[in-house]
Amino acid sequence: MTSIETVILRALLEKENEFVSGSALARSLDMSRVAVWQHMEKMRAQGFEFQAVRARGYRLTKRPTALHRDLIAAYLVARSLTLDLAYHEQIDSTNDEAARQLAAGRAAPFVVLAGEQTRGRGRFGRAWHSGANGNLYISFAFRPSVEPARMQTFTLWMGVNICELIANFTRTTPGLKWPNDILFDNRKAGGMLTEARIDADHIRDLVFGLGLNLNSAADAWPTALTRRAISLAEHTRTPLDANRFAAALIGRVLDAYDQFVSGVYLKTFAERWHRYDLLRGKAITLLHGSQNLDGVAAGIDDEGSLIMKTSRGRTERFRAGEVTLSKAPS
Repeated sequence: MTSIETVILRALLEKENEFVSGSALARSLDMSRVAVWQHMEKMRAQGFEFQAVRARGYRLTKRPTALHRDLIAAYLVARSLTLDLAYHEQIDSTNDEAARQLAAGRAAPFVVLAGEQTRGRGRFGRAWHSGANGNLYISFAFRPSVEPARMQTFTLWMGVNICELIANFTRTTPGLKWPNDILFDNRKAGGMLTEARIDADHIRDLVFGLGLNLNSAADAWPTALTRRAISLAEHTRTPLDANRFAAALIGRVLDAYDQFVSGVYLKTFAERWHRYDLLRGKAITLLHGSQNLDGVAAGIDDEGSLIMKTSRGRTERFRAGEVTLSKAPS
């Protein structure tokens, strides 16, 4: 259900440099002008500022820099998107919350956003630093009913789309490290985590999570992450509009999901991955099970498997593993 605040914000955003009549807002919401004013006062306390001029109305002059559910929803309305969107100032994990809501029968798709995670995690259960520092922690919940075998390329396909969005927003080129990391300057800017509940022959519930370092400052990282992590704002030296970016991301992921389910994505998937592939042609070490393998990355195949020319002279494909850049194999 669209909130009153979302309707007010959408009307003000549509005429960003003009005034919107308080009477017109009241009529569109079927409430009194005093009630409209009360809702705007509530938004002032949340970081919005409005200019009010008698006989002309209201104009939006300032928006909060932190994530704000109603502002994101207003941007989505502008994209002709309406979506069940939940925002939490703090939560254990957006992926866990999405999974809980799916298990409880909540209609999909929906999105869970958080300003901070207390138990954020990546692959293999590793902790993901998720402080309240202007970054983006978001999970998407779906019920795709597709065969489990098709899921091998899902995270990679989402990574391609997220990198394209980042490139459009920042005019820079991020890189993808197979299978789920987004990097700048060999430092991690984001990580993706896909989790699913599987029946015998199809995916029943699917949660796609993204942790993306948007606006954290260079001195905000724990000491252990200082040389390993980077934010988009640190890389570009320009803060990002987190709410506008979040809305664009939601639209992009939903579109990418539709292309994945229909299968149309396969026409361009491999070629688009190669544009952002950081490993291709590089010497790598692959941890595969308990075995370390040295070789040179040679891209991915249409099923999302890593192609690797091993130090033994063989070309092999791997569906899973942990990759690190290494010295050239002897």
